[in-house]
Amino acid sequence: MIETDDEEIGLIRDSAAAVAPPGGDLRRIRALRFTRPGFDHATWAEMCELGWPGLRVPEADGGTGLGMQAFCALVEQLGAGLVPEPLIEVAMAAAIHPPLLDAGRIVLPAWAERANTLGPGTTTVLRDGRLTGRKLFIPMAAGAAAFLVIADGGNALVAADAPGVSLTLADTQDGGHFGTLSLDHAPAQAVGGDADAALEDATLATAAALLGVMERAFALTLDYLKTRRQFGQPIGGFQVLQHRAVDLQIQIALTRASVTAAARTLDSDAPLPARQAAVSRAKARASEAALRVTREAVQLHGAIGTTDEYDVGLYLRRAMVLANLYGGAAAHRARYAATEPETDDG
Repeated sequence: MIETDDEEIGLIRDSAAAVAPPGGDLRRIRALRFTRPGFDHATWAEMCELGWPGLRVPEADGGTGLGMQAFCALVEQLGAGLVPEPLIEVAMAAAIHPPLLDAGRIVLPAWAERANTLGPGTTTVLRDGRLTGRKLFIPMAAGAAAFLVIADGGNALVAADAPGVSLTLADTQDGGHFGTLSLDHAPAQAVGGDADAALEDATLATAAALLGVMERAFALTLDYLKTRRQFGQPIGGFQVLQHRAVDLQIQIALTRASVTAAARTLDSDAPLPARQAAVSRAKARASEAALRVTREAVQLHGAIGTTDEYDVGLYLRRAMVLANLYGGAAAHRARYAATEPETDDG
């Protein structure tokens, strides 16, 4: 079991301010939208110097060995800042194969073969050191030097510029992009590692990022309600808007409770069914709550909230992308219903 204290989490949150200043402007984020690779290599280098990609990697393997509670605290802050650098994905690859921390390059996991899936696809095949198949929905794939492919036959590393590798990019709502990786007998290096455990970590981290997204959108909305005046008073004084704001605050609080509980479960010695159930509960709630909170945040801003120049809309766009990444609410509710966590009573 991994122990994480409040002071440790506080330090992690403070370190995030170097990349995502609390309440800071989004000029850097706006400048990177719909560009390639869609993130800043200098910022990524700073994140690596802080040791973030290796937070979940054991110290014996060159990482920091911190718990999921610490990683979620970090990702939540980055979510609030709409940080586009692919930390969750690189951390997932490093958790599967720790030597990637020393590679000095960005390696992204390639595992999904269909939309809204919760586990690696099995139609991509590794045979005799060659990969054949197709992987979908790889976030910020244009910046990858290599991919860690989860295939039938094992995990394998393939260079982005290797023979038989082609990458197709498609823009996402938030200004980022997904990559489709096509493999035609591409030469690859087989590697070990537990992809299933790393995938659960990445799923919960995405729920934590959604929590950060909705919290910041809500904070922007409260500021607007306090300053926008109508009929001689701030519109935040209108009872109907107060009720809507309270409802959104409840959604955020429930999501935080689910994410925190799931992180503690992943940091414990709980059996796999209990871990999967906790992650699915958190991701289902985060996906639904983030969409609700950000949509209503835009509505509460009125016409200005629908303009691209106003920041609150950027949070809705990010929520729309993250809500289905690593499985949407419906898929996770189905897994939660089908999972029977083991208990001490058997």
